[in-house]
Amino acid sequence: MKTLLIVGFLALILYNLGAGLYYMLVDTGQSKRTVNALTKRIALSVILILLVAAGIATGYIQPHGVHVG
Repeated sequence: MKTLLIVGFLALILYNLGAGLYYMLVDTGQSKRTVNALTKRIALSVILILLVAAGIATGYIQPHGVHVG
């Protein structure tokens, strides 16, 4: 369930990033759709970071170390 939530957030973030790029190319500075899409992307990123931090703090998410060599 937690993996699905994280992947869902990442998909929404990528969608808003793509929408911002599309609006930037199509709207030649005539609307604020690009700014709105990128603002949503930043907000979703912050929410995702806070959710992951809260999950680690409560023990719901168990971080693991990276073993090199």
